[in-house]
Amino acid sequence: MTGYGQVVHEDSRVKISVEIKSLNSKFLDLILRFPKTLSDKEPELRNLISEKLERGKVSLTVDVTYHSEAEIKQTYNEELFTAYYAALKKLADKVVAPYDSLFELALNSPDVIQNKTSENTNDDEWQAVRKAVQEAVGRCDTFRCDEGNVLEKKLQEYCVSISRSLAEVEKLDTGRVEKVRQKLKGNITAFFGEEGFDMNRLEQEIIFYIEKLDIHEERVRLKTHLDYFLQALKEPQSNGKKLGFISQEIGREINTIGSKANDASMQKHVVAMKEELEKIKEQLGNVL
Repeated sequence: MTGYGQVVHEDSRVKISVEIKSLNSKFLDLILRFPKTLSDKEPELRNLISEKLERGKVSLTVDVTYHSEAEIKQTYNEELFTAYYAALKKLADKVVAPYDSLFELALNSPDVIQNKTSENTNDDEWQAVRKAVQEAVGRCDTFRCDEGNVLEKKLQEYCVSISRSLAEVEKLDTGRVEKVRQKLKGNITAFFGEEGFDMNRLEQEIIFYIEKLDIHEERVRLKTHLDYFLQALKEPQSNGKKLGFISQEIGREINTIGSKANDASMQKHVVAMKEELEKIKEQLGNVL
């Protein structure tokens, strides 16, 4: 599920900005952007994120800016520069060449320019970065928890809606069997006449036919699956896959009720249940 967290730490020497974004994904996919001085800390940064965020396409950006921009980032080997310049000047005199480019050539000669920037950050700076990353990850997780609470309410509403439609199906089911029985008997009577068939045989056939239309077991199982779904929603651990499996079972029972219903009024409620189930499946893609 989506999440966002941002933290800015600033003191007299350095400003550390951390931003983390999370999008929906079945697995944990980390994209890290940070200064070269933190390259040796990449494994620890990954661990900090994976300990808190189990899934998602997560993007972490760390920016470190030093306030002392006037600080010289490189030094020059003056003795070596002087030696290079003197040697180049001597060569120029031999061929009677101008001195215009000798300064630049000597300056860019090997080992004249020495970089002062350290390849790794110091421990104090790393601890500040680490703390900022932890706080940003925590804010991102809080963002996702808030979204999860809203999503939980939505899923509960969808289950309640299915339960209401199921209750309507149960009401219609009480008179459906008798309606089917009378319809079959009426059609047979109209076709054969009052004395053209065996009444006992007719009753046996009607009972056999009605047994195929019985949805009592499906109604009970559907209600059980809905209760189990709501129970799994309240559990503290990650249950995204479990909820997906339960939703499949809910769909199976709804489809069976629809195929057995043989009643236009009941089919309307079956369609309504399928519509709510599709909403559940769509939202489960955001559940860990």
